[in-house]
Amino acid sequence: MNNMPQVQAQNSARNSKYWSQLQQLADQSRPLTRLFNQDKDRTQRFSAQSGALYMDYSKQCIDDTVLASLLDLATSCDLQGHIKALLQGAMVNTSEERAALHTALRLPATATLQVGEQDVVADVHHSLAQVERLSQRIRSGSWRGFSGKAITDVVNIGVGGSDLGPLMATTALDEWADTDIIVHFVSNMDGSQLDNLLKRLNAETTLFIISSKSFGTVDTLSNAKTALSWLLATATLRAGTQDSVLRRHFIGISANSAKMSAWGIHSEHQLQLWDWVGGRFSLWSAIGLAIAIRIGMVQFRELLAGAHSMDVHFATADFADNLPVLLGLLAVWNSTFLHIHAHTVLPYDGRLGYLPSYLTQLEMESNGKSVTHSGEHIEYDTCPILWGEVGSNAQHAFYQLLHQGTQHVSCDFIACVRHYSDELQNASLQQQHELSLANCLAQSRVLAFGNAAIVDTDPTDPTDPTDVAAVCESDKYKHYRGNQPSTTLLIDELTPHSLGALVALYEHKVYVMASIWDINPFDQWGVEMGKQMAETVYQALQQDSDSHFDTSTNQLLAHIRRLS
Repeated sequence: MNNMPQVQAQNSARNSKYWSQLQQLADQSRPLTRLFNQDKDRTQRFSAQSGALYMDYSKQCIDDTVLASLLDLATSCDLQGHIKALLQGAMVNTSEERAALHTALRLPATATLQVGEQDVVADVHHSLAQVERLSQRIRSGSWRGFSGKAITDVVNIGVGGSDLGPLMATTALDEWADTDIIVHFVSNMDGSQLDNLLKRLNAETTLFIISSKSFGTVDTLSNAKTALSWLLATATLRAGTQDSVLRRHFIGISANSAKMSAWGIHSEHQLQLWDWVGGRFSLWSAIGLAIAIRIGMVQFRELLAGAHSMDVHFATADFADNLPVLLGLLAVWNSTFLHIHAHTVLPYDGRLGYLPSYLTQLEMESNGKSVTHSGEHIEYDTCPILWGEVGSNAQHAFYQLLHQGTQHVSCDFIACVRHYSDELQNASLQQQHELSLANCLAQSRVLAFGNAAIVDTDPTDPTDPTDVAAVCESDKYKHYRGNQPSTTLLIDELTPHSLGALVALYEHKVYVMASIWDINPFDQWGVEMGKQMAETVYQALQQDSDSHFDTSTNQLLAHIRRLS
């Protein structure tokens, strides 16, 4: 792989004069009511579009000076150079000395990308051809279980990116499904998901996909072992053999072919990953097999094409019109300079119900870091805590805190403009969609302007907050302070292409933030020690002997043993 030199201290954003400038600007009050009052053209300037995605960021607590300083900050740390390094396969994952080439997974076959000795595009499209071959066999009914029956259910066993990405995309695009084959997802190591699922499935017609980059993840392999035992228990009653069960009921997806073979996955049913594909960036790879089975390879390629369109936009658009750059810079402004430590993602579309969970891993596992590329401790705020929920549920769950709590929270509102567009569909569904859109716009307005959103009848001219305070003096418990920053993303309509663009937008947002903060968004060392400690605790639990941990852990182990 090509080597990318570490960012030198003199080129880091932290040492830029624009960093200090932004610190000073952050100390100045910018009530959104005042910003909208003083600038009637604000929304036109603080919005941007790429393809089917329209982004309105006028409800962020910025003005022209702040935006200009953020753009200057990006230039000062050579963000363009960072983008080029990412897309060309340079060693952007410095701690593991790897490239991070998830963007290559959606390059068209006509593209060229040579990284070291590897023809990346050729390898990627060879893998896609394998995904197409296997998915078509399953979808057509030619893939048969040990008893000769066609597959009716596919269970994706994975965790983290091997679960959250395919689960999110398959759910979001289920209306594009053109097969009766049902795709299920299992991730929990405690076995509860799998246990509930196996009670409803037919072993003769169930296929398992074991997705693990290392093929050593205990969560995944423990579930896979249970699935194999379940299949064998049924197969032996019908004269099936372990070899036929392994050959006809398991597909493996991993970067470790040797471990897949040792487990029993037949070579023709192994799909290859590469070490430069991070788990949380992997749904575009063979990890997306479950998606391809459900919606077909044509639509899966549309998903890739949508992501690629955002890659091109990210690489070529001016920073002032570049959606990922703007979204990332605004996140840096909120977290690092305004010290807003929480961010919520609010899709007003039930099909995007798993998007917040997916983005929670994408952002917090990528940017939850406290050291720079060179290993220096960071003294500024990086990634905020991120969570979210479908808008209607969120309104009845945690909007109370957003509107009247003591915490400042930044928000992303996401909605689709068109849905139920078929004239033959129930008109009441279209009314429900419009009601959802109205709630999305209303909630972002109230979060921005507080009581002024109701007191003032002109949405472009909210009253001054001091006037609102007087109006609400008698009902203080009904006071909405407003000034919670938000961005609204409107998608023309949800399709495989637009979903691909949306997910790629957030991937690149993460990279922009990391480039400004001088951190590595492609490793995850913070998850390792806990897994290692779990092995030690598991041994202690199995041995039923005196433990030598801390007193709390020892006491908890003792309580478990007493009840076991």
